[in-house]
Amino acid sequence: MDEYMKEVIKLADLSQNKPLNEIVFEGLRIAIIKGIIPVGERINESVYAEKMNISRTPVREALRRIQEEGLVEYVPHYGVVVKKITIEDAVEIYQIRKALDILATQNAMKIMTEEQFDEMKALLEKTDEADTRGDYKEVIELSRQFNDMIYEFCRMPRLDVIVKKLRQYLMRFRDISLTENDRRRKALDEHWLLYQNMRQKNYEQVAIITSEHLDYSEKFILKEMRRIEEEADDQAREKDRSNGRKK
Repeated sequence: MDEYMKEVIKLADLSQNKPLNEIVFEGLRIAIIKGIIPVGERINESVYAEKMNISRTPVREALRRIQEEGLVEYVPHYGVVVKKITIEDAVEIYQIRKALDILATQNAMKIMTEEQFDEMKALLEKTDEADTRGDYKEVIELSRQFNDMIYEFCRMPRLDVIVKKLRQYLMRFRDISLTENDRRRKALDEHWLLYQNMRQKNYEQVAIITSEHLDYSEKFILKEMRRIEEEADDQAREKDRSNGRKK
């Protein structure tokens, strides 16, 4: 526990100019989503409060809110434990994302100015340059900025908040598809195609491109989640065999 508790404390930075309850909630939530607090781990509010040097109340309130999101569950006679994000969870998240991203993109293209379209084009050109250099970390960051730009330009702040929370659920997996050369180039081409159809006010094509773009991302993330699950199963079986030999 001491190994990951330092990261949890860092995420729940008490020096932030926010209410204590919000700091603790956000810190614990991100620590769970990122996998810093392991799946199946019990979160004892007394221990966490002591480690974070705060009272139990903010921790209890944070766990209540996190439980409402389905990230932890209460096990009778044991306590609150971290749940894993399942493949079914990921599929549901992508179904919601498709609907919301189409809404945001179509609303953005309807109200964007020529200057904003020029800004989007410049960002795509910068992303292509980073890809040519082989700077894939920069490509990932600029691709994220492209997605954020659409939500900024659509002027739907409540929708932006909802989608950012959904993205966080898959934080551990979201950059996987951009690390493979073929998929990365295809993703950048899809961004260019989306930009061109947004500028032309082609609503139907924008919906199709957005949906297909997320379909490919979903495919790669589900593949990685299945690989991780298989590795965990193999390790569990090997542990069982090892225990059997010892007996």
